[in-house]
Amino acid sequence: MKIGIIGAGISGLSIGQLLRKNHQVELLEKAPHFGGIARTTTINDMTYHLTGGHCFNSKFSEVMDFVFNEILPKDQWHLVRRNANIKLNQYEVSYPIEFAVKQIFQIDEDLALDITKALLTAHDDADYSDLEDWFRKKFGDTLAELYFIPYNSKIWGMAPKNMSPSWVNDKLPVPDKRSFLKGLLSDARDNMPHAYFYYPNSNNQNSFIDALAKNLSITTDFMVQRIEKLPNGKWLVNNDRVYDILISTMPLNLLPEMITGSDEAVKEQAAKLKFNRVTTMFWETKGTEHTWTYVPGLDNIFHRYIHIGNFFEPKANYSITETVGEKTYEEMHENGKKDPFLVRPLAYHVSDHAYVVFDEHYATATQTVKNYLDAIGLHTLGRFGEWQYYNMDVCIKSAMTLAEKINSDTA
Repeated sequence: MKIGIIGAGISGLSIGQLLRKNHQVELLEKAPHFGGIARTTTINDMTYHLTGGHCFNSKFSEVMDFVFNEILPKDQWHLVRRNANIKLNQYEVSYPIEFAVKQIFQIDEDLALDITKALLTAHDDADYSDLEDWFRKKFGDTLAELYFIPYNSKIWGMAPKNMSPSWVNDKLPVPDKRSFLKGLLSDARDNMPHAYFYYPNSNNQNSFIDALAKNLSITTDFMVQRIEKLPNGKWLVNNDRVYDILISTMPLNLLPEMITGSDEAVKEQAAKLKFNRVTTMFWETKGTEHTWTYVPGLDNIFHRYIHIGNFFEPKANYSITETVGEKTYEEMHENGKKDPFLVRPLAYHVSDHAYVVFDEHYATATQTVKNYLDAIGLHTLGRFGEWQYYNMDVCIKSAMTLAEKINSDTA
């Protein structure tokens, strides 16, 4: 089978590798390079992640095996302990905040008591009306109001009470009451896969991306403008390329407009899908032991620092600040001046699609578009193709699932 894959980010590259041994595979990428939002650039010989801080680990053993056995051997990576903290008013405490109550007690005994009482008495009936309700039932009102609601208001650009909680599973460490008590009485920490992560020994995520692209046929600077399902069941892209099977990692909000004859109702639902851009700035900094710093305070436009220099071996004093939405260089620089930790800005970037938004239109709009694409036999894949909050490993896992289906269907 000849298979076309629209998009050569992590999802497109992964499924390309998984299908190429049994099929003729071509990837079509609109950018001048492959790698999608995980692609990095180099500033002063240091790696700058333009959109987020991409690293690798997974709870899926098959994903770990695929990456280490087929793409980039494990000895080409080093293991980094996630050492995150939170700027809480004028103080800093460790992440996740629900395991930092002993630290908070040293700062504010009454606040620590309120957090403990609220979490231990929270009633989680597993029926959540919205994301704010999820936070309150999982963590209690005090932690919800102190950290989770303001922080998530910043990173999503909207109030959590107007959002669905459907994205949050496996994205946050959620302690049960027993593990919370262990955190109070000992040095217990969360043990989710994100507690440690792998980063390439080259100190650049592009080493993994380049390995993932090896032996693939990729056409860059290819802007998909028209997709047509032919009477014989094949797919025609830009009146030029013909495929037996077509897989799209293109953002779901854009795809229906490209398809000849797509239903107007589907286009209307696709237009309701919302996403956020992010603005980042790359800084020379003072030293820190942390890998991430989260900033819930609404008086600071940054929502997190990615201390990328601590992903490296040896470590280096460089960090990335990130904010949701499009900010100017001057806005980012002025905000950074408030923090003496940030020494000098070196580069700046505004993304296109970065995060999908789980608002009140999300469920109906995504289901309508996906039902239509399923009906015409066009496969979608990845964070933006499936319109999900997927980390890199889940993108790979989703590619493995789709590749298994295609290989089975065409055997």
